[in-house]
Amino acid sequence: MSSRGRPVATSHAAIERVAFRLFAERGFDAVTMGDIAAEVGVGRRTLFRYFESKNDIPWGQFDRTLDGFREILASMPADLPLHEAVQRGVQRFNDFPVGARPDHRDRMRLILQTPALQAHSALRYAAWRAVIAEFVAARLGLEPDDLLPRTVGHVCLAMAVSAYEAWLADPDAELATLLDEAASGLRDYLR
Repeated sequence: MSSRGRPVATSHAAIERVAFRLFAERGFDAVTMGDIAAEVGVGRRTLFRYFESKNDIPWGQFDRTLDGFREILASMPADLPLHEAVQRGVQRFNDFPVGARPDHRDRMRLILQTPALQAHSALRYAAWRAVIAEFVAARLGLEPDDLLPRTVGHVCLAMAVSAYEAWLADPDAELATLLDEAASGLRDYLR
């Protein structure tokens, strides 16, 4: 039986590994999609089937990741207080395997510290916040665009980015601990 369609030329993971190596060697701004395609051994058109732009590569398969985030939040017990469900969900969402390639620190360093990525990242952050707002709204019988669900999304993003910045600044820090400290510290502050 013959298979239909084009054979798989590469994978998202292979492209990411090559791109991150090139970004480390040359800097993000100096690397083109053509450079990445040549290193991977595919044409530019093929590369664009995997990632719409160079700015998408550091974010990986972000839409799939957000689907996983929705599943994480949906799995939280209904009797778990909302603030705890959101905190646990954010914690689990940010739990990455130690041997992930590219390294999660390298990925987040690139995303948070590359000026050319900031506008694109704002779009990704909005999508991430929306997942939290949808969850909070569903739990409270509100709309995701209502003020409280929106605010929770923004606050959670601020806590996560703050924890990531601290994590990148301290190679010995544990991300899970920093995420927990950020959420606990905010709760204590608001009391």
